Amino acid sequence: MIFEPLAGRRETLVVQTRAALDFAHVLKYAWDVMYPSADRIVLVTDNLNTHKVGLLYLAFCAEEAHRLANRFEWHYTPVHGSWLDMAEIEIGVMCRQALEVPLGDLESFKAKVKAWTIQRNNSCSKVNWRFTTKDARIKLKRLYPTIL
Repeated sequence: MIFEPLAGRRETLVVQTRAALDFAHVLKYAWDVMYPSADRIVLVTDNLNTHKVGLLYLAFCAEEAHRLANRFEWHYTPVHGSWLDMAEIEIGVMCRQALEVPLGDLESFKAKVKAWTIQRNNSCSKVNWRFTTKDARIKLKRLYPTIL
């Protein structure tokens, strides 16, 4: 799931596995297909072991990996804080709205996900983000320094 929350735009890519190489190709797709003229893409991910800049060097030659790595601004949600990742929120919405009934094969799954994505994009559906800095200082207090 690639999600641009302020624009209410998302892209869903269904693949057989969720490996580091798959994620590297998703990043390349985001850069080269979705946002080819952008100077920088701000990327927020959870701390999954496949969400690391080094994976680009596993998937592509050094020159291509370097080109991609320098264009993304990487931000990670806190450990056990993937619920802060808006793409994860959007995946949850997709599961509730489109994937409650098991589908028989991968092609049916892809078709259902694609139809849902088109519908959400056409309606410019956005995440209603209500987690404030004040909430963060309470919920994530162990991550904030104590000022004496």
